Amino acid sequence: MSPAPSPDPRAEIPSSASSGAPSGRPAPAPTAVDVVVVGGGAAGLAAALVLGRARRRVVVVDAGRTRNACSPSVHGYLTQDGTTPAELVAAGRREVRGYGVEIVEDEVREIARADGGPGPEPAPLVVTTVGGHAFRARRVVLATGIVDELPVIPGLAERWGLDVLHCPYCHGYEVRDRALGVIARDPEGAFHQAVLLRQLSDDVALFLDEVDEAEIGEHESELLRARDVSVVAGKVVELRLDDDGVSAVVLADGRAVPRSAVFVAPRFTVNDAMIGGLGVERVETGMGTALAVDDQGRTDVPGLWAAGNVTDLSAQVLGAADSGARAGIGINGELCLEDAERAWAHAHALAPTA
Repeated sequence: MSPAPSPDPRAEIPSSASSGAPSGRPAPAPTAVDVVVVGGGAAGLAAALVLGRARRRVVVVDAGRTRNACSPSVHGYLTQDGTTPAELVAAGRREVRGYGVEIVEDEVREIARADGGPGPEPAPLVVTTVGGHAFRARRVVLATGIVDELPVIPGLAERWGLDVLHCPYCHGYEVRDRALGVIARDPEGAFHQAVLLRQLSDDVALFLDEVDEAEIGEHESELLRARDVSVVAGKVVELRLDDDGVSAVVLADGRAVPRSAVFVAPRFTVNDAMIGGLGVERVETGMGTALAVDDQGRTDVPGLWAAGNVTDLSAQVLGAADSGARAGIGINGELCLEDAERAWAHAHALAPTA
């Protein structure tokens, strides 16, 4: 006998235009879905694509604030090199919608544990949004990304993502052969960045800012000299800007060193306020605090998965998409096993006793 058709995954899911319960009325019961993906960037949409193709009922909740929106293009993503961040997201949304995934343009307020039910499955998670939506999900993928915290130097934030940059692999080629500067935030990272950039330009200067020159290390300093990287001591107080962007790095003693692009390493803060009550394990890294996950994206909270920069602060767009896809594969495998166990238990409960 043919199996009964699966329900339309969009049948009970409110559209992104829904505004929640009318004022003065009780909020509706949470909509039951298989998976809620929180965040609609590369990681979240990749997870949704895998799960949608597995015929899971999936909702992506996305506030539309992508970290790389300030950048003119995405690089290092095979077949998508040079695509704008907005185009990448739009294409991803089209693809996942083609598999029945619903996208809710809203911001998640809280992810909390629901009351458990019988059986070995983890109790569902309830996802509530600022706009009044509520979903009861068997699994949740947190793909909310990170916030870049920049040094407080006038001119830096104004040109972030344009000619004030962080990753030589993401945007270094676009500023090749220009006068490049590195503003040190820690000795090891600054040395590494300066050596990488020397591959792209013959004119690289390392501005020590608040780093003492002795902290760089004798051997590292010799390597910088061997590669003709200038080391400039002194506190950086300003980036001088002209109509075309960065023109110079200004020091506290009044020196202005001409530069046309500057690299600086931000500190990273994970967007995880909505899971504050779940007690998720975190891990400290040299760049900030990330969520601790296994190799597929499971956190230590049953039912909660994470992907992208919330778990790997240094992940580029392609790596974030890969982690989202791996999370989607892992989640579907878990749910398939749960579905089989549930069907087995139901069959045995109905079986006649001797």
